[in-house]
Amino acid sequence: MDGNHLDNDLSSVIAADKANVWHHLFQHKALEENDPRIIVEGKGMRVWDQNGKEWLDAVSGGVWTVNVGYGRESIAKAVHDQILKMCYFAQAAGSVPGAQFAEKLIEKMPGMSRVYYVNSGSEANEKAFKIVRQIAHKKYGGKKTKILYRDRDYHGSTLATMSAGGQMERNMQYGPFAPDFVKVPHCMEYRKHELGLDHLEGEELGIAMANLIEEVILREGPETVGALCLEPVTAGGGVIEAPEGYWPRVQEICKQYEVLLHIDEVVCGIGRTGTEWFGYQHYGIKPDFVTMAKGVASGYAAIAVMVTTEDVFNMFKDDASDPMNYFRDISTFGGCTAGPAAALENMRIIEDEGLLENCTAMGARMRSNLEALMEKHEVIGDVRGKGLFMGAELVKDRETKEPTDEAKVQAVLAECGAQGVIIGATNRSVPGRNNTLCFSPALIATEADIDAITAAVDVALTRVFG
Repeated sequence: MDGNHLDNDLSSVIAADKANVWHHLFQHKALEENDPRIIVEGKGMRVWDQNGKEWLDAVSGGVWTVNVGYGRESIAKAVHDQILKMCYFAQAAGSVPGAQFAEKLIEKMPGMSRVYYVNSGSEANEKAFKIVRQIAHKKYGGKKTKILYRDRDYHGSTLATMSAGGQMERNMQYGPFAPDFVKVPHCMEYRKHELGLDHLEGEELGIAMANLIEEVILREGPETVGALCLEPVTAGGGVIEAPEGYWPRVQEICKQYEVLLHIDEVVCGIGRTGTEWFGYQHYGIKPDFVTMAKGVASGYAAIAVMVTTEDVFNMFKDDASDPMNYFRDISTFGGCTAGPAAALENMRIIEDEGLLENCTAMGARMRSNLEALMEKHEVIGDVRGKGLFMGAELVKDRETKEPTDEAKVQAVLAECGAQGVIIGATNRSVPGRNNTLCFSPALIATEADIDAITAAVDVALTRVFG
């Protein structure tokens, strides 16, 4: 921190925020007597607020986004130079960084070939949904319109993506929703008893969980199901990685019933899970759609993309004489050049600094640290995740797996905050299940950073639970 902001009186900024800004996921009653937190500067893994307090950010900007850390001058310069030269033109035409980033991205995604630019993860998912619906009319006489989504998964905050939302608390009071979205069961090993599968383990469990998807397809009628939309690792629903055997069976089911497989990488994409660029690549599956946002440019510019295959792309140009036979869609800010310019530099940083490998190593350290805390604190019922994308579920009783009261989970966050460490937790997600601590530090995290995060959690758990 250079401290320059401390030379200025920020009272007018605070007043303007309190009077005019509607914050996300926040109950504003508290601001009638308190000031909002204004984050004024960031460098590496640290951010500073308007009072000069330093915070170690273990959630990459609050929502799994700032993958390469704060204060990257090279990304800022890439954006500056690009928008000075050409800031925007509707995506019906191309741009230099748009073409260059698409090529670079496709190099990392064997089997995929086409990149559609949009401005948010919600919008990226909607584009895939629209393509599935249009294919249903083009190829299947309007019958294969149903889109399956999974319990606990999250795909966005628009009405269509909420229709495919497996987090019921997020959906409450926002219905009615769009038709032909159908839920399939979750794949959470820790709560397999909820699915009647508590007698199974390992690969046998994973296959059985995937077979629950097949049961839904058969119940609905395979001729009506067009796509299956899944997160490779469920994020806000509790940081859930499927058991071994799940994903190969999911792929088999999709092929058998001609169901397009849509993988939502909005959180997992661009290195968050370590080793691979995308979460799905850990499991050897071949999706028809991949959507991504957050870490694509590490928050330095707004960008999201929907990526698909040449087979899907070719369905929209097979009859050029038909004025309805193309994807009749637009995303206004998909034409911004700042996003792909930032994304190119973001990807270069990840490659040149070996951040995929660092994510794997530091993720293993975080898991080890959290498992050590689990031995010490009975309240931790489960530790799970992949790479620098970890969760620790808090329970009242390890035998019954009864979730800890949400107020106590939030108290742990507050106690970590008192130590200058920002962590996350499942929030307004699944009723009675907002009990998982969430960790997603930047891919640049060091051993010292990881140890500081888990040390703060140790102190917080002791203060809250004894």
